[in-house]
Amino acid sequence: MTTRVLVLTSSILDGNSLALAEHFKAQLAGRDDVAITTRNLIADELPHLGLPELSSWQVPAGERTTEQRELAARSDALIDELQAHDVLVLAVPLYNLGIPSQMKAWFDRILRAGVTFRYTENGPQGLVEGKRAMILAARGGQYAGTELDSQTPHLKHMLGLIGITEVDTVFAEGLAMGEELHEAAMGEARQAIEGLAERL
Repeated sequence: MTTRVLVLTSSILDGNSLALAEHFKAQLAGRDDVAITTRNLIADELPHLGLPELSSWQVPAGERTTEQRELAARSDALIDELQAHDVLVLAVPLYNLGIPSQMKAWFDRILRAGVTFRYTENGPQGLVEGKRAMILAARGGQYAGTELDSQTPHLKHMLGLIGITEVDTVFAEGLAMGEELHEAAMGEARQAIEGLAERL
């Protein structure tokens, strides 16, 4: 049985989060039981979500105008891609204590009420089942476990909203705090990634 992995990258630089993603993919190279799809959210940049696109989702598919069909197709295609994979890997730099806006634009298309989650009397219920995620987080400073790390909870909450609650996180931190710390942090992150890849 083939495990299908979707890797999302979101760095505007040729940076550390991309290196973590490449290291992850390298561990799986040549494995017949794993198929990898990569989506570069910088190269395939999505526009910020606007009202016309949001409104197109509310119109039944058979009643949409040509423009509404084109707008809704963005979200539909990204959700179909997510649903077609078993594991989601997010390679994420930390920009101003948050996720890149390009990744937020991707989440804005896949977090759709009635499609990937629904509201119930007991609160939201995720509709994306049987999947897990990995976060490969690269940071210039050291934030994990502190109040300044709003990024990790944000990502886990968005994933949890659609039903992905099994999430592994790899941190490479202090990358802008000197070469020695950079090399040590990247080495530890690569080792953690190798362990995750082995368990796929």
